Amino acid sequence: MPHDSAPDRSPLDRVLDLPPLAPVARRVASLNARYRHHGATAVMERALHDPEVGRIALVSSFGAESVVLLHMLSVMRPETPVLFLETELLFPETLAYQRDLTERLGLRDVRLIHPDPEALRARDPDNSLHRRDMDACCLLRKAEPLERALSGFDTWITGRKRFQGGTRAALEFFENEAEARIKVNPLARWTKADVQDYIQNNRLPRHPLVARGYPSIGCAPCTSPVAEGEDERAGRWRGTGKKECGIHFVNGRMVRGPVPADAMPAPRPVLVRNDEHAPQEDTADATPAPQPDAPVIVTDQGFAADDWSHPVTPLAEFSGPTGPVTAIEIGPEDDPQLLARHLPEIDMIRVRFPSFSDGRGFTHARQLRLMGFQGRLRAAGPVIADQYAMARRSGFDEVEIPAELARRQPWPQWQRRANWRAHDYQSRLRA
Repeated sequence: MPHDSAPDRSPLDRVLDLPPLAPVARRVASLNARYRHHGATAVMERALHDPEVGRIALVSSFGAESVVLLHMLSVMRPETPVLFLETELLFPETLAYQRDLTERLGLRDVRLIHPDPEALRARDPDNSLHRRDMDACCLLRKAEPLERALSGFDTWITGRKRFQGGTRAALEFFENEAEARIKVNPLARWTKADVQDYIQNNRLPRHPLVARGYPSIGCAPCTSPVAEGEDERAGRWRGTGKKECGIHFVNGRMVRGPVPADAMPAPRPVLVRNDEHAPQEDTADATPAPQPDAPVIVTDQGFAADDWSHPVTPLAEFSGPTGPVTAIEIGPEDDPQLLARHLPEIDMIRVRFPSFSDGRGFTHARQLRLMGFQGRLRAAGPVIADQYAMARRSGFDEVEIPAELARRQPWPQWQRRANWRAHDYQSRLRA
C-alpha cells in the first residue's frame, strides 16, 4: 500500500538533522575515485565544498612552501580556519612571516595553536626536552596540540608532496587518517618546479629563511641549513634518523590518528543535530529568549527580542531618506553600491539571507563596511550557529533568526561562538 510522501524539507532542516557522515574509509575511496584525474587547484576547491568532506581546516606551518596553499585558500574560501602550530620554539622569521601572510592574503580565521601550558611546565620546564627526546618534544608541542585543535573538524588539508620522498612518495589526494578524519593533500602530485612556478607566477612572498639555505623549516633548535645536493629535508633533525614530527604517524603508519584518550579533552560536536544531544552549559548569564513565535536577535551577549520599531524599506523601493530614521533591506541579488551616496544617512541595513548556504550576504556586509557604513548592520534569515563568527567578522553587529531556528539551536549553542574575537587573528592585530 503506498504511503504518504514525506513533506519537502528545507536545506536548514537537512543540516540540523544531518545523519552522521559515512565511514572515513568509504568516503576516502569515493573522493579519490572521483578526483583522481583532477589537478591541485581543482582538488583544493572540491575539498572546500564537497559535502563528503565535512567541516574542514587547513593546517599550515607557514614554512618554505606554505604560501601556495594559503594563497589558494585566500582566493577560494578565505574564511576557512587555518591552524598554525605555534610550538614556542619557532624561528622569529617564521612568526613574522605568518603575520605578514595573514595580512597580505586576507586570511580571516588564522588560529595560533599553542602547547598546553601545564604540560609544558611538567614535561619541558626549561625548554630542553628536544635535546633529550625529540619525539617526546614533537608530541608535546605539535601532535597533542594539533589533535585538540582538530577535534571539531572532519577533514584537514596538508601541504605534503610526493617529491619530498620517504614516507610521502606514494601520497594520494585523500587519505584515511586512522578512521578519525580525512586528510587532503592537494599538492601531492606537484613537482618542486610546479611549486616554484606557482610562487613566482603569483608573485608571492617567500619565507626569508629560504634564501639562507633552509628549504624545509621547522622549530629553530631542530632545523639547520641544507647543502647543495642534499635532500631538502636533510636539515630537519639532522643526524638523528628522525624524518617526521609525528603529526602524520600512528604506530609507525603514515597516518596521524588520535593521541591517547587520557591526553585529550572530550571532542565537541561539529554541529548539534537536535537539542537533546546538545552539551549542557551554564546558562545563568544568558539573556532569556523572546516570545516563541517572534524572530530572535542574536548578539555576543545572548538572545533578545527585536528592539527595532521603525519601518524597513526594500532597496528596490528606496529613493532616499524620507524621515528622521532610515532602515534599508537588501537581498543577495542587490548591489550595495546603490546605497553609496546615502550611507551617512542610513541608520540600519538589514541583509537578507534566503538560506544558510547562500553566503552572498557576508560579501555584502564586508563591502558595506569597506564603503564606510557606520550604522547598525543586521544579518536576517536562517543563519546557523556555526556561521556566527563569520557573520561578526564580516561586519554584522547582530543576527536575526526565525523563532523555529532559535528553538532548535538555543543560546548555549551560539554562546560557544560568541567569543568570536578569540579566533579572529586580524582583529587582534588591529587591537
